[in-house]
Amino acid sequence: MRKRLPPLESLRILESCVRHGSFTRAADELGVTAAAVSLRIRNLEAELGIRLFERSGPRLQATAVAVTLAGQIDDALRVMHSAVAACRGGTQALRVTATPSFASRWLAPRLARYHQRADAVPVQIDCSAEQRSSGDFDVAIRTGLGAWPDFTVTRLLPVESTPMLSPSLASTVKLSSPADLAKLPLLAHDDWPRWFHHAGVRVSRPRFCADEYPTHELDAAAAIEGAGVALLSPTLFASTLRDGKLVQPFPEVVAGPKWHYLLLNPAAAGPAAQGFRAWLQAELTDPAQPPSSP
Repeated sequence: MRKRLPPLESLRILESCVRHGSFTRAADELGVTAAAVSLRIRNLEAELGIRLFERSGPRLQATAVAVTLAGQIDDALRVMHSAVAACRGGTQALRVTATPSFASRWLAPRLARYHQRADAVPVQIDCSAEQRSSGDFDVAIRTGLGAWPDFTVTRLLPVESTPMLSPSLASTVKLSSPADLAKLPLLAHDDWPRWFHHAGVRVSRPRFCADEYPTHELDAAAAIEGAGVALLSPTLFASTLRDGKLVQPFPEVVAGPKWHYLLLNPAAAGPAAQGFRAWLQAELTDPAQPPSSP
């Protein structure tokens, strides 16, 4: 007689905790509270009769048995996802997880063109900058240096930054030199020193806004309202410039070292995922302008 397995959700939580090395990040990924994750792990340890994590203050370390078990759970989840996809047949949606700015500013305006292809399938988009479990996506678009050894990686376009601001804010000061931007409030971004250096000016004490935003999308929204000057990608935010919501006062753009990459999940690298990758690569070389973003 087979012994009863622990709840599947508890095993899924264990896999996420081991992968992230954090109850909090696992909770964020799974859409539950950190307290709920902690309780599930305690119950799972009690049911299995083994310790899964060593806790030392705020630090969390998975035990060797937890790492092994989590890897086997991940393999099992991939098998289950593949089985469900095969059962659903050709109507299965392609699960694409992408960073918020890439998804809203580059991908969404072009999806209508993707669906003109004979091999197009429905697309389910997940907007997130966090790494997802390999069982939760077919294609991922992430920014980084290309270090994703478990996936087939395709380099798309470099991460770019150039100052953008609202026309109303631009009218408050004469912007004859990149150094004049220091007279205006700047929205926080790590690349400001690099951009000023690239523009050939030295700014000793730039004035930064008190508020900080976690995404470029929020930076752009704040800049449109005149809160300050944002460092944004002229490629991703091209429609905002075309629509006149923001202006780019100087041509200098810093690019890299990070790039936008497409990650193909080996467990789901079927014709649909490969066709989507081929379409996306073709779009990157297409000079045609996409529809304006809202």
